[in-house]
Amino acid sequence: MLFGTVDFASEMVGIVVVSHSSEIAAGTARLAAQMAGPEVPIESAGGTPDGGLGTDAARISAALAAADRGEGVVVLGDLGSAILTVRAILAADDGNGGVRLLDAPLVEGAVAAAVTASAGLSLDDVASAAQETWNAAKL
Repeated sequence: MLFGTVDFASEMVGIVVVSHSSEIAAGTARLAAQMAGPEVPIESAGGTPDGGLGTDAARISAALAAADRGEGVVVLGDLGSAILTVRAILAADDGNGGVRLLDAPLVEGAVAAAVTASAGLSLDDVASAAQETWNAAKL
């Protein structure tokens, strides 16, 4: 067997998509999951508890915990306060060495991260794949 007895489902890098809109976060996470397969832990955290636009630290923290399978988590965010909220969460948590907030396009980065994670690659590889999407030409 090529991979021995490795259980990739429990050892994959997780992904969290943060947006001001719950629909954008959920849709991006669904797209990435469809491209990568069901084994990759992908969570979305978007909107406020009352359904409005914004970001919510409790939702983001819950998504981080749900996506963490022990190999690290990459986080992709859409706009200013989403990034600021994630940064505040990470600053308050001394044990966040396994969480990487990425500077990458939201949709392209999430898909690249998910596909790379589905191959069982490392946190560094997953982060790099997402960040390299800045260079992906569309035309």
